[in-house]
Amino acid sequence: MMQSLKPIKQMSQHVCTFASYSHDMTRQIETHHYVSRRNQDFLQCAVYDSEDPNGRLIGVEYIISDRIFETLGPKEQKLWHSHGLWVNPRVPEMIQKPELRDLAQSYSKFWCTWQVDRGDRLPLGAPALMMSPQGVNMGMVDLVKKRDDNYRISAEELKISKIDIAIPEMTNSYADYWMQTGKGFAVDVEKTDMLLEEVFSAATAAGESALDMESCG
Repeated sequence: MMQSLKPIKQMSQHVCTFASYSHDMTRQIETHHYVSRRNQDFLQCAVYDSEDPNGRLIGVEYIISDRIFETLGPKEQKLWHSHGLWVNPRVPEMIQKPELRDLAQSYSKFWCTWQVDRGDRLPLGAPALMMSPQGVNMGMVDLVKKRDDNYRISAEELKISKIDIAIPEMTNSYADYWMQTGKGFAVDVEKTDMLLEEVFSAATAAGESALDMESCG
């Protein structure tokens, strides 16, 4: 029987943009997001380092509407960001614009699991929380130029053409936390006690007891 691959077939949009590490904003990468829409308020993305057939899966991103975002607590909101240099490669601008209008009113949480920019040959260590470059120096010049040359577009011209897309009057103060505070977030992996099923816990205890008796003998 042929496999259906139904979740993958729901990915109907390719986005190219840039991301910075929350714990190290001096590092910025080009990212390719393959997007599926769960509903009007929620999108999910598999994130690759390129659009090539051998592109590496480097993370996952979730996108929610401002309506959903406002229901989250402040501690959670600090992990989300608004959007910057979002482009749908090879998609006519008139088709992109409706999606971009929705995107202007949304927030994302992006976890990077494979830090290819530092030369990692495998996904190593804990995942890294990513942010979207914002403001005047939105994207590193060399990365933006490389992307623009590849797709024969101009970030500056696109910025002008999108001027009619309404920018939210106010972005939630907890989003883009690094812009407000100059601080980011890093994940550490720590050892902790496991929560175990009672049966499993009893069996483990019995096994340890048996080992203790053998060592005494």
